[in-house]
Amino acid sequence: MSFRPSNVDFLNLMKKCPRLRAIQVPPSYQRTMSNVMKGFLEMQGVDLLEGDVWGHRKDLDEYITIEDRTLNEIRYLISKGMGLDDVKEEIQKTTNINPELIMYIAERRIMV
Repeated sequence: MSFRPSNVDFLNLMKKCPRLRAIQVPPSYQRTMSNVMKGFLEMQGVDLLEGDVWGHRKDLDEYITIEDRTLNEIRYLISKGMGLDDVKEEIQKTTNINPELIMYIAERRIMV
């Protein structure tokens, strides 16, 4: 998220996206976020990632969509036996995806 979401924003997001598994929030917000909300998200199975969601370095996007080709590239590199740090570096060369998000995708969504 590129803004400081309120508790209501999180609840509305959970209602609209019941299969949501991760939310990326700015580092400054994650440090000040209430433990109650962190606990709620954890109970719902939603991982909280730290990082900014940038657009084309001129604007700030509200969300990003990870393209299938990026997911397939991560899957391919892992299947070749490449280590996670190397996968992260390789994917960062071609995308503007936050390194923490790349690691999350590789560890939690691809390697499962």
